[in-house]
Amino acid sequence: MPDITWENPFCAEGNNCFRIGTDAQGNAYITVAGQEDRYLTDTREALRALIRDVKSGKADHLL
Repeated sequence: MPDITWENPFCAEGNNCFRIGTDAQGNAYITVAGQEDRYLTDTREALRALIRDVKSGKADHLL
């Protein structure tokens, strides 16, 4: 498993909390809080777009 630095969990009202992380090579990761050993990885920009959509309510049930 890569050495991932996780940010604090983001919790939407009534939904799962998720966490965003990065590694030393600049890869970005997302996971459900508490399941950091099971994650998705993509570019930072792709995950930024996902987070913007989640926060705006477009994808609130994605995870």
